[in-house]
Amino acid sequence: MELNQVFSNFTFRKAHAEEAEAIWGIIQEAIEKRKAEGSRQWQDGYPNLDVVKQDIATGYGYVSIDEEEILTGYLALIYDGEPAYDAIQDQWLTNRPYAVAHRIAVSQDRYKKGQATWMLEQAERQSLQDGYLSLKVDTNFDNEGMLRVLEKRGYVYCGDVYFRGSARKAFEKMLDQ
Repeated sequence: MELNQVFSNFTFRKAHAEEAEAIWGIIQEAIEKRKAEGSRQWQDGYPNLDVVKQDIATGYGYVSIDEEEILTGYLALIYDGEPAYDAIQDQWLTNRPYAVAHRIAVSQDRYKKGQATWMLEQAERQSLQDGYLSLKVDTNFDNEGMLRVLEKRGYVYCGDVYFRGSARKAFEKMLDQ
């Protein structure tokens, strides 16, 4: 079954300030999941509630809402670039303005298979609507779930970037194909 059918009763929209605590709860679930899987990703105090509040204040925060109007996922969609990505400037697919997806997390309590993939698809659509023809994202080498999502959505591995002293795999997808 196609994701848009599975998630036809879901909404993808900008996060509201009053949702910061609920979003932080979802991110904490993701942090615990990463830890249980033996990952070091998100085990250093980042992201945190202040990051979520800043995302929302700058208009980066997006949420998924299920048919019962309950928040089920979060991602930051950023149009200001990502300085860490400059380190592999010659390895990207394109050299044009791009959107960045960061901090993708889905509720473990209300988990629905394919939700991260659906949210990334919605971020791609939003990026195109806002005039960005490329979306870049990175993840830890050991985040097998996100690596599968990126593969499903057709992202191309472009090199390694470094955040807070750790290497991460960076990907790009051209949205105008």
